[in-house]
Amino acid sequence: MEFELHNDLHGKEELKNCSRENVRFYYTPKCSMTDDELLRSEAESHWSEASEKNSGAWSAAGYYFAKELSRKLGVTVGIIGCNWGGTSASAWLEREYLVRDERLRPYIEDYEEAIAGKSAEEMIAEYNDYRQKQAEWDANAEKCYAEDPGMSWEEILKRCGENPYSGPPGIKNPMRPCGLYETMVKRVCPYTIAGVLWYQGESDDHRPAVYSALLTALIDNWRTIWHNDKLPFIIVQLPMFRYSHEEDTRRWAMIRDEQMKVFNTVKNTGIAVASDCGELDNIHPKDKSQIGHRLYLQALSEVYSIADRSETLPPLFRDFYAVKGGIMLRFDNCSGFEVRGELSGFEIAADDGIFVPANVEIHGNEIFVRTCIRVRNIRYKWLNYADIELFGTNGLPVPPFMA
Repeated sequence: MEFELHNDLHGKEELKNCSRENVRFYYTPKCSMTDDELLRSEAESHWSEASEKNSGAWSAAGYYFAKELSRKLGVTVGIIGCNWGGTSASAWLEREYLVRDERLRPYIEDYEEAIAGKSAEEMIAEYNDYRQKQAEWDANAEKCYAEDPGMSWEEILKRCGENPYSGPPGIKNPMRPCGLYETMVKRVCPYTIAGVLWYQGESDDHRPAVYSALLTALIDNWRTIWHNDKLPFIIVQLPMFRYSHEEDTRRWAMIRDEQMKVFNTVKNTGIAVASDCGELDNIHPKDKSQIGHRLYLQALSEVYSIADRSETLPPLFRDFYAVKGGIMLRFDNCSGFEVRGELSGFEIAADDGIFVPANVEIHGNEIFVRTCIRVRNIRYKWLNYADIELFGTNGLPVPPFMA
């Protein structure tokens, strides 16, 4: 969500013309501690209008969303940029919500174990030292990219050494649990808002099985402090990604599934499916226009009720049933499919739980899987990264699933 407009694939062109858009932006000061620096930054912060000069550092996804929504509704749309790249969702909610759920308590326990015996002064000094080392590493990496923009991450590490990110745990590290809730969320709450755009999950792939619990707790927390138990949350389902030299752990597939679970179980949420928006070897895909567009589509149907889900959601897997020669997959919100390329990525498993590739055929708004085995489980694109070929007739990609 933090990815800035001037770095976007279409950013330069957008910046030349954005002054005609009825969009405003407030950038929440990014400070990791509640101190004089935060107070000074807040005193200097303000809402800004869209212009080539002002908008370069705006959230690209937020800008594209607001641009379309403003044009559709005929009103000014303001975006509060409250984000910090690379953070866990655990940084953005109140401690109570982590402590009271045994599934989430390890976020707090691991942090407290890591800082045990350290004074505030020691933690601050450690983090200041880290920031200097990180700045030096970043400068060396920039030189490598200037020499070869396509240089692999593996080669960067070989030349620059291990990346020290994200630094030592402590009271100045923004990645710590609950830290950005205190220094950012609470500083803009309860400013009147119409909803939340949530594009995060990458940094929680070390605990993918509890992500739905974590995000559900965060939604509950924010709805409580905003005094609005129906506050809309529109979630970006993670795009495809992995580094080409790394094993595919399938953890991002699990995060996507957890995000879909939140959409299916928490009221007043939306899901912007972005599986086709990822890039191999680039954790920050450069084209955020589609992310913004799909967030916009979800706002139309889930927040403003001025569009039907047939326009704003892709086909969503429902279940499968046995037929002669195989199984048939059923989908909600489906009027048919569009295939772009050679369809792949379906796998089936029998009682032994071993998944094998499956051959599929599209039959109207269902998909037939030809097999002679008794299918216990099926999954589609259950990977961190894969090419996407299957779309609904509305042009939106069918999200990965496992059942």
